Amino acid sequence: MTAPELISIEDFFGPPVRTGAAISPDGTKIAFLAPWKNRLNVWTQDIAPDLSTDTDARCVTADETRSVMDFLWTDDPRWMLYLQDSGGDENHHVYRVDLDDPESTAVDLTPFPGARAIGLESVSGRPGVYTVLLNARSAAEFDLYELDVTTRDLSMIGRSPGNGQNLMRAADGEMLVFALTSEGNLDISRLGESGPARLIKSFAGTDYPMGINPTQITPDGTGLWMGSTRGRDLTYLVRVDLATGEESLVDSHPTLELDAARRAVAQTSSPLICDSATGELLGVRYLGERQVIHAVDPHFAEVVKNLEQLSDGDIGELTSDKSGERWTVSFVHDRDPSVTYVYDHTTGASRQLFRPFPHLDPGAMAPMTPVTISARDGLDLPSYLTLPLGVEPERLPMVLLVHGGPWYRDSWTFSSIVQMLANRGYAVLQVNFRGSTGYGKAHTNAAVGEFAGKMHDDLIDAVDWSVAQGYADRERVAIMGGSYGGYSALVGATFTPDVFAAAIDAVGISDLANFMRTQPAFVRAGLVNNWYRYVGDPSVPEQEADMLARSPISRLDAVRAPLLIAQGANDARVTRAESDNVVDTLRSRGVDVDYLVFDDEGHGFVNPENNITFYKEVERFLAEHLGGRE
Repeated sequence: MTAPELISIEDFFGPPVRTGAAISPDGTKIAFLAPWKNRLNVWTQDIAPDLSTDTDARCVTADETRSVMDFLWTDDPRWMLYLQDSGGDENHHVYRVDLDDPESTAVDLTPFPGARAIGLESVSGRPGVYTVLLNARSAAEFDLYELDVTTRDLSMIGRSPGNGQNLMRAADGEMLVFALTSEGNLDISRLGESGPARLIKSFAGTDYPMGINPTQITPDGTGLWMGSTRGRDLTYLVRVDLATGEESLVDSHPTLELDAARRAVAQTSSPLICDSATGELLGVRYLGERQVIHAVDPHFAEVVKNLEQLSDGDIGELTSDKSGERWTVSFVHDRDPSVTYVYDHTTGASRQLFRPFPHLDPGAMAPMTPVTISARDGLDLPSYLTLPLGVEPERLPMVLLVHGGPWYRDSWTFSSIVQMLANRGYAVLQVNFRGSTGYGKAHTNAAVGEFAGKMHDDLIDAVDWSVAQGYADRERVAIMGGSYGGYSALVGATFTPDVFAAAIDAVGISDLANFMRTQPAFVRAGLVNNWYRYVGDPSVPEQEADMLARSPISRLDAVRAPLLIAQGANDARVTRAESDNVVDTLRSRGVDVDYLVFDDEGHGFVNPENNITFYKEVERFLAEHLGGRE
């Protein structure tokens, strides 16, 4: 067997040639992200009736500092909107681009320093008008604003009743309040012009550690589509009547959960696929080892049937024009990232728009195989194993790659990290340990009180499984992850130092109590059903003591394996102090730690040169300590 040629770090982690296509409302143009001055910016291009391109693509944004990641067409062909923060601080603003005047600069439509814009939604029947939530008045409270894209008028139409209470405007103009109570319940109420709010429905917050997702008002304004687990383990889709609170089933799957966290396609996308003109429900996404789409509209069922002929991957991001006839579709695949097509349902014509990384040969990528591992207490751990090509799959150096969250999940998809590691000769194991989402609330709730306990035992059991199966060399296993995954890497180095030959932590938590005390104001109310319930309250001395006992910072004397730590200086979630404290303490004891700090990044790395720098260090570090290729 012959190992494949090494693929450069630049090829894996440089910017895509094109990505993120979206068709215009009239179906005559597409917009997409592509590099400009080494940053992703928005470009547009005409699409002819036969789906050919008639013009060269034109760059319509000009951000030289940080890549643009989110944009949307408006219903006026002159304007386009995009979101951008500052250096990874998560304070996203809404910017407007004038497509009729390519030389004009982008206009900040939410010009409040330090404020964060979320929940940008178009207003039905009022072209050019959007609602947006802003914490401009108070960092901890999001007020509801109405935004006119053309005039730039921005006016508050609803003041937040308090921290943890968000607003949504119903079709009749009244406000809906989504409130997190002090007990952790999730209440939906109607707020009249006078008098107290009228409760519509209450849900047990313990079933929703990350809140209810989705929550979307139906097109007629009389109901709310939302994910529910009432009476079931797996999340399904219901409609809540906004007048009576009556809950009715819309759609479910017998063995899979509604992909409520949208981890398979895009982190912030809805599992609901809706008509771009009417808002009516077209389809619902579910996710197991692979994705399943339930089409609830006959026309959309025909569209899906035809789209599925274009690729053997899973249907990823979808956009359509207002007619519902012209579509862009990207595909999720383990060896070929986000290949994107344009499709015309009227004619049946289709054309590949682009491959984001045309220089990556799918044949040189390693397949990602679903496996199920049994934890020591019998809990099934849905996992994914990727084995390098061209080598015997026996006693390999292995990287245990731990996802963040922990209320998150790994799924079947292309991962530049996984493929780079496999290309260097490492087996890669990804485990959906207890606490992961997407496998029912029992799987998630099994993590309560188990940080650095059974959650970590699951990872150790997975390592033992890979050794017993003959895939991994017990003496050459590394643990690596970001955010919660970084915490797991540090736990591996401090709680089970004999298991791992090396540990890599990116923006990971080292001190659970300090982490919770330093969370941004806008997320603190939401901690009640996740961090407070699963870990504890740092204001209670006994619970703080337990949190410290589960924190790597308390066990640094146990560190024996080499450590690589990377941190964004502007991280609003896991502050730089988390990593500084680990590095300073270990270095004061003469322990060598590799430490990277990126001054223009936050909770995760966006700019390509930083990703390239980080993964070159990962490549060198693992080759030195596990013996892989470089």
